[in-house]
Amino acid sequence: MNLSGYTLKNIPPGKVIVPDQEIFDLPEKVLQFGTGMLLRGLPDYFIDKANRIGIFNGRVVAVKTTSVGDTAVFNKQDSLYTLCVRGIKDGQKVEENIINSAISRVLDAQQEWERVLECAHNQNLQVVISNTTETGIRLVNDDISRHPPQSFPGKLLAFLFERFKAFNRSEYSGLVIVPTELIPDNGSKLESIVLELAHLNGMEDAFIDWLERCNHFCNSLVDRIVTGIPVEPLKNATEDELGYKDQLITFCEAYRLWAIEGDQHTKKVLSFAEADDSMIIQPDIDLYRELKLRLLNGTHTLCCGIAMLAGADTVKEAMDDEVIGKYAASLMQQEIAPSIPYKTDPAVRQLFIEKVRDRFQNPYINHYWQDIANKYSNKMKIRCLPLLRNYYDTKKTTPQLFATGFAAYLYYLKAVRRDGNKYFGESGGKSYLIEDELAAKYYTMWQNLPVPALVEEALANVAFWEEDLSDFPGFAQAVGDQLNSIMRNGMRAALKNIYSEKNLADTL
Repeated sequence: MNLSGYTLKNIPPGKVIVPDQEIFDLPEKVLQFGTGMLLRGLPDYFIDKANRIGIFNGRVVAVKTTSVGDTAVFNKQDSLYTLCVRGIKDGQKVEENIINSAISRVLDAQQEWERVLECAHNQNLQVVISNTTETGIRLVNDDISRHPPQSFPGKLLAFLFERFKAFNRSEYSGLVIVPTELIPDNGSKLESIVLELAHLNGMEDAFIDWLERCNHFCNSLVDRIVTGIPVEPLKNATEDELGYKDQLITFCEAYRLWAIEGDQHTKKVLSFAEADDSMIIQPDIDLYRELKLRLLNGTHTLCCGIAMLAGADTVKEAMDDEVIGKYAASLMQQEIAPSIPYKTDPAVRQLFIEKVRDRFQNPYINHYWQDIANKYSNKMKIRCLPLLRNYYDTKKTTPQLFATGFAAYLYYLKAVRRDGNKYFGESGGKSYLIEDELAAKYYTMWQNLPVPALVEEALANVAFWEEDLSDFPGFAQAVGDQLNSIMRNGMRAALKNIYSEKNLADTL
């Protein structure tokens, strides 16, 4: 049996949450640019949950914006899909299966642009959501009269112009627009691009005034690991358990966060936020961005080289390892949490640390360090350097754990082989591709410099770091000492040495 609106009546509700028939009659209130995993696992999760308890009472028209794939599977399954939530919460396993009915239909922007524009005439429409990847929010000198325009901002501008005309310039026809692309200030950036594009297209002043006054572009932060369709053995086993086939079955972790910058009007429109306390609407969401960027992403970055050099392939595998797990826990508690460059309540930081540890230990998510290592240098710069700076400002001492993570980063980027423009490192007898903007520079440095000079030159790369990291007292010496220890003794022994030297508390 294949999942569809028709077969819902044959699915027993015991092992999966099945939507009530009344949900299919709800009006379309959301236009969603994108059909990807993150949207299905987070915004559509919140909307579906709210609909099930009678709060929002609105469905989603999803727009496929890429040329890859088609909408056939969505159409075949009446846009239904199973969301399998798997994870750890407060140390306990969480397993939940939900047939998500948030999406009413999926339109292909390339083939059905006129039908997309028809949605602008819907008086029930209140919200636009997007996830077109980070490259989607960029300025392209787009012609919005094209069917469709080339870029996502161009498509959005054309849609808003259609709505402006359809409702005769009414100020009440404006929308709340919430991009979820993973870039800082995503709403503000999208708004500025749309406005600039409107000027480039010579659009009338009355429309530009309506665009600015009547539409609300909101910055947002999304956080949930959504792994999508699982490998065949897990997919088949889950389908056998649930009693039906689902070509859109999607797995995600239990943790979830959607933080949106907005006022009371935004809260009123996005009423589905009332269904889950993991959806937050506040005038300022910097706290949530900082906690995620530093305690989750910063820990990932500083642990990445350490875990891979110690032989761990996944985050779960590393956290289960006594030596690496102890390092990660100590790093969060002793050096990252006190150094977050944003005023935070210690109790809030501690609660977030506990949630991060639950996520790291999720047995259902295979989060590979090799993926985390992509663009390693840029992640170190954005996620970690503000922590280093703040640690020195507040503690006035050298952060030994941070120095160890930085040393492991340098050693991970030591290429032993070059093939054209590709560089390869080696650890434990296994070769790995180094995907990093500084790969060529580090290759040359490792070929020609002894460790002390290499560390000095790496830290003094002001063109990249935008500051000289060797100016931090004792940091170059600590990084060099740890790098020598890794090279001489191996990663695991180097970690054990810092425990004995620093007498780290076991915070696991």
